[in-house]
Amino acid sequence: MALMDFIKKQFIDVIQWTEDGDGTLAWRFPMSGMEIQNGAQLVVRESQVAVFVNEGQVADVFGPGTHKLTTQTLPVLTYLKNWDKLFESPFKSDVYYFSTRQQIDQRWGTSQPISIRDKDFGAVRLRAFGNYAYRIQDPKSFHSQISGTRERYTTQELEGQLRGLMLQHISDAVAGSGTPFLDLAANQIEFAAALKEATAPSFAALGLELLSVTMQNVSLPEELQKILDQRIGMGIIGQNMGQFMQYQAAQALPEMAKGGGGGGSGIAGEAIGLGAGVALGQTLAQTLSQGLAGVGTAAPAPAASKPEDIVSLLEKLGDLKAKGILTDEEFAAKKADLLKKLG
Repeated sequence: MALMDFIKKQFIDVIQWTEDGDGTLAWRFPMSGMEIQNGAQLVVRESQVAVFVNEGQVADVFGPGTHKLTTQTLPVLTYLKNWDKLFESPFKSDVYYFSTRQQIDQRWGTSQPISIRDKDFGAVRLRAFGNYAYRIQDPKSFHSQISGTRERYTTQELEGQLRGLMLQHISDAVAGSGTPFLDLAANQIEFAAALKEATAPSFAALGLELLSVTMQNVSLPEELQKILDQRIGMGIIGQNMGQFMQYQAAQALPEMAKGGGGGGSGIAGEAIGLGAGVALGQTLAQTLSQGLAGVGTAAPAPAASKPEDIVSLLEKLGDLKAKGILTDEEFAAKKADLLKKLG
């Protein structure tokens, strides 16, 4: 019985790999102290490829199926081992299995903002992240360039390299898509397709096929996002500054109705110090009547107003300037107009 056990350990009749989990890309069949028998069976399951390697040189490659190992099925190995007509039995050879399944839900993303050129802003720094999927397409190339003689090679060991390739081509993808930054969020599919096209050759050089790329989010750093928000706001306001001022004046009416007396401070103190006395009702009616022209006749403006009323409007304008909605020049012009009316 001991002799039979010894014989079984020495000669291999069946070579196969049953994957025991996800994430393994390459696996070497354990050959230590064993040799392959003439006529042995090689079992290659769906989504697998088996490769014979002789002294570091890739020999025969087998796809899915059950293969009987003979000189006819191992032509390259037969040549490398100088078998003329007869199969030398037993023999030694390294056998590697490669998983050709899709490796899905692989993550890519920018740990730090990256700089890209943009049509509208010249240059911006953005963050982006998403998913991608790939598979082994050329086992020979993958073996010679990546996995080598390792007993097992996993997706985790390759993850950093592939993520770097994705990030390396983001700028190329943005340029290739021709999509301005402001439109990227609405054109994520197009951007992902451009990123896939730009990165696929780098994957192919490693024996991999980049199957799909998705982009889940693209954004600016917080400080740049604030500047962009201000620019968008100025763009909207610039289309009709008059209507915006009319809206602000109407919003100020309830606050003015609450305030009865008391002196102001800041801009208020400055206006009161000038001895300002103006009819705020007249100013507001004038502003609102411009927006309501053609709808009806504006009500007559009150004959008098309190100094704190015009001060309140000046403070509103000051807030708009502080938020970047009004420029210093626009604020100074509006302020000068109101102060002129005080006389």
